Amino acid sequence: MYSREILPPRRTPIEDGAPVQGTWTKAFEEADLLGIQRPFSLPLPRWVRDLRIKEWESFSVQNDDFFLHALLFNFKYCRMAQVILSSKKAKEQMRIRKFIPLSGWRLPRSLANASIASQTRGFSFHIHDWLDADSVRVDLNIAARPKHPAFTAHLTYDLNRKRSIPLVVNLPFSERRCLYAFKSMAAVRGDIVFGGTHIPLNPARTAGIFCDFKGYYPYRMRSVWCNGIGLDGENRHLGFSIAENQAKEPYKNNENALWINGALTPLPPVRITVPSGPGEDWVIQDMEGMVDLTFTPYDPNRSIFDFIAARADYDTPLGYYNGALVNSKGDKFLVRNLWGLGEKLYLRV
Repeated sequence: MYSREILPPRRTPIEDGAPVQGTWTKAFEEADLLGIQRPFSLPLPRWVRDLRIKEWESFSVQNDDFFLHALLFNFKYCRMAQVILSSKKAKEQMRIRKFIPLSGWRLPRSLANASIASQTRGFSFHIHDWLDADSVRVDLNIAARPKHPAFTAHLTYDLNRKRSIPLVVNLPFSERRCLYAFKSMAAVRGDIVFGGTHIPLNPARTAGIFCDFKGYYPYRMRSVWCNGIGLDGENRHLGFSIAENQAKEPYKNNENALWINGALTPLPPVRITVPSGPGEDWVIQDMEGMVDLTFTPYDPNRSIFDFIAARADYDTPLGYYNGALVNSKGDKFLVRNLWGLGEKLYLRV
């Protein structure tokens, strides 16, 4: 059975100017990758190093009625905000994706008590990271458009560590460049209003995954993520966040996690194959017998941005997961038509 060392909590993922590789179960007090000394062979000024750090926060929420995914990505040269909502009963869907040039701000270096807001005409995205109070709050407001009605969401993640253990990792791309990630599954309370319909969120039936990322990603960034949340056949909250990226030594440490009723299992590295393209079945498997999933998209979606030396190719299909997962105790959990999202990103910037 796969296992890895869980390190004692520490203030920062940097020591003596170098990144520290590892896995933790408590957030860093501060995750500022600009504290790494000479991440590149040339002594670049601080503002140039800052431009090379890509960062984002993502939020997935699901209950019996809907699936919601929201993302705020800072490329440094521009921002991207994305909201995907799928109503399970009314069969309504909404996809909003905005590219905003020249970011002008950074996401918080600490999750203890910080906030960020991105606002354009008819679109507002506000995040308050508040781990000091065991919560993260997200407020979304989107004005009505010809293709979709008005949408408002107020979401609060219950991040009390007694109820759900997070996964925190710092993974190497090279000796001095790394990827930091914080991931946690939690009960979610709040309200959603979509098309004039009010949906109160019952935390007993509503769960979500919150992620915070920062990384000195390569100039050509390639990553694939698979995320699913829901209740299994025994009404247990089951969630997973699995990725395949360019980090080195993935067997030692990686960002793959499984939660069963808040109990964390760090998963082994996986191989995600998309043999017939992102609109067809994705196969997610490991070599330890703990991950065996198939993701079947029902709503493929691709966004391509190409401008001189920069390119973004981003697939975000909604779909269903089927297969099985095994936790650290050896218990097997069947996954049957679990709603979720697949993300496949190629970024050159």
